[in-house]
Amino acid sequence: MKQTPILKGPVVFSPKITPKSLHAALSNGIQLLGSDLNGKYYKMVLDNGLVVAVKRLGSLEGVGSPESSSSKSVKRRLQKELELLAGLRHRNLMSLRAYVRESDEFSLVYDYMPNGSLEDVMNKVRTKEVELGWEIRLRVAVGIVKGLQYLHFSCETQILHYNLKPTNVMLDSEFEPRLADCGLAKIMPSSHTAVSCYSAPESSQSNRYTDKSDIFSFGMILGVLLTGRDPTHPFCEESASGGSLGQWLKHLQQSGEAREALDKTILGEEVEEDEMLMALRITIICLSDFPADRPSSDELVHMLTQLHSF
Repeated sequence: MKQTPILKGPVVFSPKITPKSLHAALSNGIQLLGSDLNGKYYKMVLDNGLVVAVKRLGSLEGVGSPESSSSKSVKRRLQKELELLAGLRHRNLMSLRAYVRESDEFSLVYDYMPNGSLEDVMNKVRTKEVELGWEIRLRVAVGIVKGLQYLHFSCETQILHYNLKPTNVMLDSEFEPRLADCGLAKIMPSSHTAVSCYSAPESSQSNRYTDKSDIFSFGMILGVLLTGRDPTHPFCEESASGGSLGQWLKHLQQSGEAREALDKTILGEEVEEDEMLMALRITIICLSDFPADRPSSDELVHMLTQLHSF
């Protein structure tokens, strides 16, 4: 059976980008925006003035030499995944505009998002550099779950995100969210054992992953939007909650003190507070230890849009 050839050089999916402009920009220096386990993010300006974001994936180390069969297999799978992602079109997904392969490294080119990631914005909210009211936070939550709904139910083959967290939710100039890195975690060697507080218990304990695992991750993000808190910080000092954001929220809900969990900086009108308390109940359902008890992304779109008119 003939194998898919591993392409070299730029592979472009946008008429606004040329291979020549990509090579020139990559050679002329780019601005580092951030990094995670999968690689580093950069801002880059092409010769036509187009501003793009570039994610340079980490080296495919750990899978053999660049010319080994295991390394080539990973490259082929990654290339196939990128071709699939390039064909996805939804307002709440980051569109892959091009990619470049050099040796054992891939650079992915996306639209540049001026507001950065949700993680960036929430950090600024915590330091009072940015104000983010409930209406915008709910819009972000709805956009995220609409992106998941598209991946889970509208694609020819169901696509799972595998690594949903605030650093992978980008925000455009209107704070409309776009999911980044869809599906990449399952094929990047550095991500196979990576576990974060956003990981569903079944994925970290038994390496099982389904669409309901994405829902758990979404529940964590919704909890962050509601509370304004950083879930990597311990919560055990404040209550007999067990130490995690999810357990803390469940503890407050069960003790009738759910309002104490809400971000006090955005509590205002009674209607908004009621919406937030209902959203908190949705969060807790999403964070169920049992995948079957979590709602689907399809159900969540309905549940969240019922809270507010979009």
